[in-house]
Amino acid sequence: MDIKVIGSTQVGYQLPVEDAKLFSGKSAGICYMREDFDAILVEPEETTLKRFNGTAGSGHHSVSGHVSYNLLLSGVPKIIAMILNNEKDYNTSEKSARYTKMETSGLEEELYLKWIDKFKAIIQEKYPQLEEAKVKKLALENARYFISVFTPSTTMEYTVDFRQGNYLIGFLESPNLASRMPADFYEKLKPWLDETANALRSVFNCEEIRDNKGRELSLFATRSRHEFFGEVYSTNYLGSFAQLAQAQRHRSLDYEITIPSDKKRFAFFVPMIIRNNDAVRDEYLQDMMKLVKNYPQGMLIEINERGTPENFILKCNERLCGAAQWEICMQTKKTLEKYASEVYDRYPNHSVYKMLAKYLHKTKCQFGYYTCDRPCPLGRAQAFTREI
Repeated sequence: MDIKVIGSTQVGYQLPVEDAKLFSGKSAGICYMREDFDAILVEPEETTLKRFNGTAGSGHHSVSGHVSYNLLLSGVPKIIAMILNNEKDYNTSEKSARYTKMETSGLEEELYLKWIDKFKAIIQEKYPQLEEAKVKKLALENARYFISVFTPSTTMEYTVDFRQGNYLIGFLESPNLASRMPADFYEKLKPWLDETANALRSVFNCEEIRDNKGRELSLFATRSRHEFFGEVYSTNYLGSFAQLAQAQRHRSLDYEITIPSDKKRFAFFVPMIIRNNDAVRDEYLQDMMKLVKNYPQGMLIEINERGTPENFILKCNERLCGAAQWEICMQTKKTLEKYASEVYDRYPNHSVYKMLAKYLHKTKCQFGYYTCDRPCPLGRAQAFTREI
């Protein structure tokens, strides 16, 4: 076996679209080559472009998936990051609201800063053993629930291939999106969809490559889904925008959301550490309601999660941990318990139940094949009883 590098990312370099076409055309040539790849490298450009146009015209766009672009998106709202990340075909590195103070303005900034300070004080009082840096991180993590999904405060590197980048342009411009979300949400989202599509078009627009299978953006649900637990699973639950953004990192699972349209029934995630303090909890919810029109990240949305038990266990390997975000840790634990129980009730000896049962009531460091080199923030015994 021989391995030869035929392309590689170069910092600071933007591949011209025409070169992306040529690379795609050469990749397509592998499927038909009579000699070796070296012959394709030296063939006339018109031969390569003719091959590219032929495969593009016939809808065989996978050859263009070999060409990747590393994009840096600045001043991006969280909802756009979530839309892009839900498409799976990407790599991303995103500025974390768990570790850095986010840039906001107006009332949102006022409430965000207020609750950073309040959470710091509450966490320090409840868990005096935590270091100051950890307290700050947890305060930032919980205060970010006040930041709107439309606040342009995110910076992210987004690596996507030539094919998918062009597909995204069409997905973002689809006229069908308006029917899949509340009108005021779409009104806020539409300018960002257009701006993102235009930004992508400026980088690698290629009219020859557009999705030809009728696909749309995958984040927004087109229908309701029933729960099912077996060799595959489908489950529905309420979670915040912030939790969903964490869950999307598990690209082997599928996620769809339905955004509430009845403002009288809007609800918000309340951090566990303040749930039993009536005065603080009420103050938190009152402040959330002041931002309701902005769709804060703490707003509860309907989430559908689907996948296989094997891939769900991969999620457990990341989220059943005392260092994981509280909300997604507890939701993952709840889904695991429900999945195992539903299968056991019908098929107590089923291999899926036996597979899931091995992980019940355990943190990931107890699974038997993972050794953590960092101490638990509150100790392993509190991984599931912690309030923060």
